[in-house]
This record gives sequence, C-alpha cells and structure tokens, in this order.
Amino acid sequence: MSVARQVVVEADGGSRGNPGPAGYGAVVIDPATGEPLAEAAEYIGVATNNVAEYRGLIAGLTAAKALFPDAGDALRVHVRMDSKLVVEQMSGRWKIKHPDMKPLAARAAAILPPSSVTYEWIPRAQNKHADRLANEAMDAGRDGRQWEASASTAALDAPSARTPSTTLPPVQGPPGDQAAGAARARAALAAARGAAAPEGLFPMPGEAETPEAGAAAEAPEAGGEPTDAHPAPQQSAGTPQTGWGSAPDLGAPATLVLLRHGETALTPEKRFSGSGGTDPELSAVGRGQAERAAEHFAALGTVQEIVSSPLRRCRETAAAVAARLGLAVRIDEGLRETDFGAWEGLTFGEVRERYGDDLTAWLASPDTAPTGGGESFAEVAERVAAARDRLVARYAGRTVLLVTHVTPIKTLVRLALGAPPEALFRMELSAASVSTVAYYGDGNASVRLLNDTSHLR
Repeated sequence: MSVARQVVVEADGGSRGNPGPAGYGAVVIDPATGEPLAEAAEYIGVATNNVAEYRGLIAGLTAAKALFPDAGDALRVHVRMDSKLVVEQMSGRWKIKHPDMKPLAARAAAILPPSSVTYEWIPRAQNKHADRLANEAMDAGRDGRQWEASASTAALDAPSARTPSTTLPPVQGPPGDQAAGAARARAALAAARGAAAPEGLFPMPGEAETPEAGAAAEAPEAGGEPTDAHPAPQQSAGTPQTGWGSAPDLGAPATLVLLRHGETALTPEKRFSGSGGTDPELSAVGRGQAERAAEHFAALGTVQEIVSSPLRRCRETAAAVAARLGLAVRIDEGLRETDFGAWEGLTFGEVRERYGDDLTAWLASPDTAPTGGGESFAEVAERVAAARDRLVARYAGRTVLLVTHVTPIKTLVRLALGAPPEALFRMELSAASVSTVAYYGDGNASVRLLNDTSHLR
C-alpha cells in the first residue's frame, strides 16, 4: 500500500499586455516544513494572463506527480493560486465557456485523479514565490532566452508569512461536488477538444466566464485578470517617452502583409472554397491579379520573406510575386482556408436550401462547424493564431508577405483588433487584396491596412 504524501502547489502566470509576452511559475512545497521541493517556470511567448495561469497550474501538478511517481492515489495536492478564475473553474463552481480555457482545464484535470486535488484562492501577496518565478520567466523571454532553475532567486523572495502545516484541508471527493452545477462543469472538461494546451494564443473574445449558482458573484470578464497584474519592470528615469507614456524602444515590428490569393473559377460565383474541396487553380483573371500584385510589391521593395498557404491558388499567387522579387516561398499549413465540409463548392443560397438549420447554427456560434465534419471558426482561430505566433517569432523586425485566404486574413485582423468572432462577417475582402498587421515586441498589434485593391486598378 502506498504511503500517503501531501504537498502544496502554488502557481501563477502573467502576461505583459494581456495578450502579450507571457510566462508562468509554479512551486511544490512541503506542507510540514514550508520548504520548496521543486520549481518550474517557462516563457511561453504571446499569451493571455489566463492561459499563462493555467499553464502554471499544469506545470505545478506535473511537478508534484513527478516528485512522488509511486504514490499513486495516495498523493494529495492542495493548490493555492491568486487566480479566482482558475480556482473556481477547476473546483467546478464556474462554467468553462472560453474555447482557449477548455483544453487547458482538461489537461490540468487529467494529471491527477480529481479526488487527489483541492483548490484554494489566496491573495497575490501570499503567492509571491510563484509570482517571482513567472516574472523571471517573462524577463528571460524578453532577453531572448529561457528560464533556468540554477539562476532563479525566487525562493529568496518567498513570503515569510508562509507557515508550515502538518495537515492539508480534507479531500472529500471530486472538487466542486458540493457546488451546484459541478457535474456540468466536469462534463465541459470531458467534452473539450483533446488535452493538448494551445501555446501562445490570443484570446477568443466571447462570453464571460460566469459563476454557477451558489458561487461567488464577481465572475471576471472574458479577458480574465487585470492587464496590470504582471506589469513589466519600471524604466529608469532617463528612458525617453514613447507614444502616450514611458515605454522601452520596441524596435521594428514583425510586419505581416496579408495578400489574398487571386480569383479562381469559384470566386466570382461566391461559392464556398476551402481546404476540403477541389483545390482549384487560378483563373486567367486570377493570374493577372497575381502579376499586378507582384509588380506592386516589386515597386515597394519592402517584402523580405514570402510564406504561403499550401493550397494551389495561394502557391500560384505567391510564385508570381516570388519570381519578381527573387525570393523563395515557404509553406505554412496553418495558413490554409477553413474546411467547409459538405458546403464546399456550394453557394450560400444552396447551403441555405440544403442545410438551413446547420447554416443558422454556424452563423450564430464560432464553435459550430459546417455540415459534414468541417472546421469551426474557433478551430481555425486556434491554428491561425499558432501560425501567427510562429511567424512573428521567426521574422521579428522583418516584413513578411503571407499569401493566404479570406478566413485566415479576417481572423488575423479580428484578433489584432480584439474584436468578437462575429466581426468576421463585417469585413469585405476582395480577391488579391492587401491587408497589413504589425506586431511589436510587447505583444501589441497594429492594423495598418485592410482590403486595399489599388494595385489592381
């Protein structure tokens, strides 16, 4: 029979920008002595506070399990965090509605048996060790490196108020069973898509995370914790002012120039043409549009790299520009168009006639996929945001032409603006049009151009 082991996990995460450069920290503590047994921290790129906090929880639970691999069900972990959102959601008292949070919560819940883990909210002042670790991770990311345990001083700044305890709060079954709605919360976890945590994602604006009946009344907005929860270190008095306030010199942004591919035979008929259909080539009109786009970028002389969707119409458009600029074309699978399932090749009217209820549901929710196993807009946003994060990190300070499709371009613009999913239906995006978004080192984005077709006239 395994010997019962008890540990405390304190975890935190932060984002300097929300979303912005983010990191997490976690420490496993011996409750009898108050001594740290293990530390974990990591810079995770551009993310929100809530994503970073969940990543900290996952790291803390993983570290606790690794310390006592043979403890099995005898391991008891008491989690202490200053994120009310994470504590209430993992305790089952608040619903998990945000699409970025569901897979993270599911991953955290799968590390240890639910009956082995309890959760407690604590003030930030009592979570200084994990907070220091998270800030060390963000500082490391700012300097272009990863956090190293050997260089950490977080333990030296741990709160002196931490008092040892020989016992943890009693574990009485799965967390949140005593709160109304816990079963529904656990069902949401079980239904989450997969268990892998999305890294470096911008938030999907949407419904606020609201408490179940009987929970505390102050449910946070969808953005979660305040954006100043983990501010960047203060600058010296001699630092010049930038914009509206004192800020570091962020340098040249990564500028993504977004070129929609030229027309295909399906474009003027306004038919659904995604990644699950026939992969059409450019029409004669589309080839002409690609050549005019190539002339335009050659005259500007600003494009330094070209990245394309794998679909043929984008590769052909990119090839025309690359031939004029003398550049190679890289392919990124994340830039492909939405898979529209059974709607591929149909007009909007034909879809309305054949799949009316499915179309209505799709228009009403970003989590609804087209008929026949297509992709939801929420799923597209996840992979497009991941592609964006890869490209921004790879091409920091450079101007990159992305040759892609309607949904990826609208998604990048929507996320940069912090607009809700329904904003996708509020943008016009013509064939071979140009849009531009710049991404700065602090995680902020600036939309500079949308649907410019002046080069086609």
